[in-house]
Amino acid sequence: MLTLVAIVDYAAGAETAGQRYEDAVLALLERHGGHLDRRLRGTDGRTEAHVIRFDSRAGYESFLADGDRAALRSALGESAPTTRVIEVHEG
Repeated sequence: MLTLVAIVDYAAGAETAGQRYEDAVLALLERHGGHLDRRLRGTDGRTEAHVIRFDSRAGYESFLADGDRAALRSALGESAPTTRVIEVHEG
């Protein structure tokens, strides 16, 4: 099991588009053995934190390489959110 925390920052003025993008991308998780445990929105309206679990590292790598995910990101161009991913464990 692989557990990740993703910190997502939306581009200024593109918060709504960024949230729609995240909705669509998170919907792709299951096809790669991924599961969204929590989706938390920052009080600033420009940041989210996701706790995501994958059955395996290979599933995560498959998710990253998903062509639909890449197409969604490309469609947003410079309005695409930036994401920092941290691998975590219970402790």
